[in-house]
Amino acid sequence: MRILQIMAGAKHGGAETYFMDLVTALHRHGIDQHIITRHFPHRQAHLEEHDIKHSFCPFGSMFDFKTSRLIQKTIQTYKPDIVQTWMGRASSYINDKKGFKHIGWFGGYYDLKRFRDCDAYVGVTYDIANDINRRGAPKDKCHTIHTFADLDLNVKPLSRADYDTPEDAVLFCALARLHRKKGLDTLLQAFQNVPDAYLWIAGDGEDKDILHAIMKNLGLQDRVRFLGWQDDRAAVLNASDICVFPSRYEPFGTVMVEAWATKTPIIAARAAGPKAYMTH
Repeated sequence: MRILQIMAGAKHGGAETYFMDLVTALHRHGIDQHIITRHFPHRQAHLEEHDIKHSFCPFGSMFDFKTSRLIQKTIQTYKPDIVQTWMGRASSYINDKKGFKHIGWFGGYYDLKRFRDCDAYVGVTYDIANDINRRGAPKDKCHTIHTFADLDLNVKPLSRADYDTPEDAVLFCALARLHRKKGLDTLLQAFQNVPDAYLWIAGDGEDKDILHAIMKNLGLQDRVRFLGWQDDRAAVLNASDICVFPSRYEPFGTVMVEAWATKTPIIAARAAGPKAYMTH
């Protein structure tokens, strides 16, 4: 079986992390894959390290003809049995299905217009799969496959000393893209009411400067550490006492599963994913 995986996502993010986890897991089990994605050095290094076939293209504006040509050429030469497109932008490039099955992957509640006549639609939660059906896809084509935690559970915890954090302090962590929908501003506000505890925020994103400013305005710089994006999430979780998941909007949330896998207690906002899968 040959699978062409197409991902037009950002440099970092939950869907992008799961994409690489799934591609790597399938590779470990001997599945023949070709990956088409945007070029980021860390992604290239990972694909090359695991000897996974790949191509890069920009997934740019309406005048980006390179991406469409590369995808069509790869389909013609690689001859995949399955083409799986991750989210709407990647899916919009599949116009003519000849000799393969097309799977559209949904990490949220997307408009079906960019998913042209898929053979199967995969949502990361039961509610997303039901929503795909409500939007017009046949029920027998709508499926649920949850994300999973692909972690080395025996990894050494991240050093607290490296981040000027006392060994005996209660340590909270949040793993998220630095974006308003992740609710990290709410977390910082709430953290004023947790004296003596420390907080690690592991992630990167467009709201980095905003969150740093909130931290300073609240006088939390002595107890809050921004770690940047961490590929080894288990090392962060194993060093922490409690994981916090404060998203305003979260269809599912792989961080939730990763906290369960490492047996790290988790506090979550009542977003759709945690509300459906966690017990209060």
